[in-house]
Amino acid sequence: MQARRLSAAKRGTSCFPGVSAILTLPDAIKATRIHANLSVPELYEYAIRRGEAIVGADGQLIVDTSPHTGRSPNDKFFVKEPSSESHIDWGKTNKPFDAHRFDELFARVAAYLSEREIFSLDCYLGADERYRLPVRVITELAWHSLFARDLFIVPETAPKDFSPEFTVVDAAFFEADPQRDGTNSSTFILVNFAKRMILIGGTRYAGEIKKSVFTIMNYLLPLRDVLSMHCSANVGVDGDVAIFFGLSGTGKTTLSADPARPLIGDDEHGWSADGIFNFEGGCYAKVIRLSQVAEPEIWEAIHRFGTVLENVEYDPATRTLDLDSQAKTENTRAAYPIEFIPNVVGGSKGGHPKNIVMLTADAFGVLPPVAKLSREQAMYHFLSGYTAKVAGTERGITEPQATFSTCFGAPFMVHHPTVYARLLGQNIEKHDVGCWLVNTGWTGGPYGVGSRMSIAHTRAMIYAILDGSLKSAEFEREPFFGLDIPLRMHDVPSDVLNPRNAWKDRAAYDAQARKLAGLFADNFKQFEALASPAVRAAAIKPPA
Repeated sequence: MQARRLSAAKRGTSCFPGVSAILTLPDAIKATRIHANLSVPELYEYAIRRGEAIVGADGQLIVDTSPHTGRSPNDKFFVKEPSSESHIDWGKTNKPFDAHRFDELFARVAAYLSEREIFSLDCYLGADERYRLPVRVITELAWHSLFARDLFIVPETAPKDFSPEFTVVDAAFFEADPQRDGTNSSTFILVNFAKRMILIGGTRYAGEIKKSVFTIMNYLLPLRDVLSMHCSANVGVDGDVAIFFGLSGTGKTTLSADPARPLIGDDEHGWSADGIFNFEGGCYAKVIRLSQVAEPEIWEAIHRFGTVLENVEYDPATRTLDLDSQAKTENTRAAYPIEFIPNVVGGSKGGHPKNIVMLTADAFGVLPPVAKLSREQAMYHFLSGYTAKVAGTERGITEPQATFSTCFGAPFMVHHPTVYARLLGQNIEKHDVGCWLVNTGWTGGPYGVGSRMSIAHTRAMIYAILDGSLKSAEFEREPFFGLDIPLRMHDVPSDVLNPRNAWKDRAAYDAQARKLAGLFADNFKQFEALASPAVRAAAIKPPA
């Protein structure tokens, strides 16, 4: 049986307290025709017949989502209502939306969809049956239904008694009126915990569907003392699990797709009392400049029937892909079922991790390529979530920018960040987990001057972490970030290990490192009041 499919005996039910099931489509939606739980070939046929997509040279479904080629974070809101109001960390990321206006906008969306053919998919979030969430995804576009089928956990046969506890309604071509509807623009992503619904419109970018249901899990799981994480995970031959935190472009998907270590999942996981479990049944990989040599498993996965390719350039005659082109966006994407990766973990679950790797793409070029972290430092860097925001991941970002995204996924975290950090620290201590910071960004200078870290060197560091050899290395403390960095490593030049040695101008390095350390310190001020004394002691303090 394929790893991501569920037998009838294992469908299970969700155990989230206070969540009432939605048994049918929302009553307001009376579409001219509802296509429920279609197969992959059927969805291909509809998508092509309706002009939504074309077929690539290797059978992929190629789509264009412009003008939205990334998420629209400023257009996401949470409906303010009594059951969830006290749990949500309100602010710039989690913005409130009026419940009455939600009802009015949904009524208009429902009327719009009632005049169209729509697609419905019954699926699950969460490979662990005890924490699984049944979800119904309703879409205006056929390829959006295929996208959801690729990424979520789909039963082998659609159950007659399926009871969704959340419903996603995606009306891609419906545009809101900001003045009338209270939205930020014509695009909207609205999460309503009282109605158990996500309402999306004004964008064809399918990543909004994926990240919205991730947001739901980030709300529900911590209420049951389960850590929800934006990370990938794999497992070695001895059952040693490793998890990789990191934002888009840091190498999270690439470094976890290892021929020697079966993949649990590439993006979203929970950490319960029994171990790690994947939320999804597929992968959503960034494919710009994807290398067949360096990333052969992902390369093979995106050259198959069933894969959805977003905004990838291609030859109009032969339909062969041009993965190096960023003509439409830097954020070219592929969605495919997890079984397209040849070595995956059956059931998408594993034990407690032996190692945690926090990935960052440092645009300043001053963080070391690898450093050992204490438990408190790991919690600090988890709260900080520093990386370079990669071009195209969000609208309006045209070049990498230094950014801090708490928990390596700030746009999707609903509770206060310290809720997630506290669960992480408890799990690290209880299970004696090794923690590491790995910089896949720039070396020898900042972005535009230095060069991107060699993937061969990064892989050597990851292998040394996972086989335990790096743990016994000799370390030195660098002065700017308080990090312990190895003096020597097999297959990695020593001048690479200490980033200061990679710069021609050491004084320029010192100035840049001091600047970044100051940014870390400024960013941490928002957490100081609620962080533990031990985490505050581990915080970066810029040298005088």
